[in-house]
Amino acid sequence: MATGRTDPQRRERILAATLDHIAEEGVAGVSHRKIAMRADVPLGSMTFAGIDDLLREAFKRFADQIVAVFERHLADAGTPERAREAVTDLIHALSEGPRRDLVLTHELYALAARRDEYRELTHAWTARSRDLLERHFDADTARQLDALIEGLVLHCSLDTAPQSRELTRAAVRRLTSG
Repeated sequence: MATGRTDPQRRERILAATLDHIAEEGVAGVSHRKIAMRADVPLGSMTFAGIDDLLREAFKRFADQIVAVFERHLADAGTPERAREAVTDLIHALSEGPRRDLVLTHELYALAARRDEYRELTHAWTARSRDLLERHFDADTARQLDALIEGLVLHCSLDTAPQSRELTRAAVRRLTSG
């Protein structure tokens, strides 16, 4: 177990351990004791006001990671056609990426469906994603495209056969070309 007064990575380890735990066992199994053990920190160093504080901070961290994926894909899309291709790439990167991310996304959505404080977190995440899409598409299209991205990521990641990039490309083109 990590010891000493100065442990600058402690909070990051705790948040990473929280996300790992949620991905493996779900939100319902989160406790300070389990997360402290997983993060290899003393239980007394769990300085969160409660489980909700810990969960909100961990999910904010996760949302930041997904928004960074959006940013990487959309940053250099200088033309409408490149933006469409970037969205296609984004959908496949997210759906073919770590299954952990899919599980974390849906754990957060389940919390947001039940509790307003998590709905605020998902609203902020969605607003950031849409802002990135609005650099290339009008606001209404960005809103619809964000929903398409989420839906296709879910379907692609859970389907037993991979979806072709051409089918994804056609859906994005259909939505953004009119």
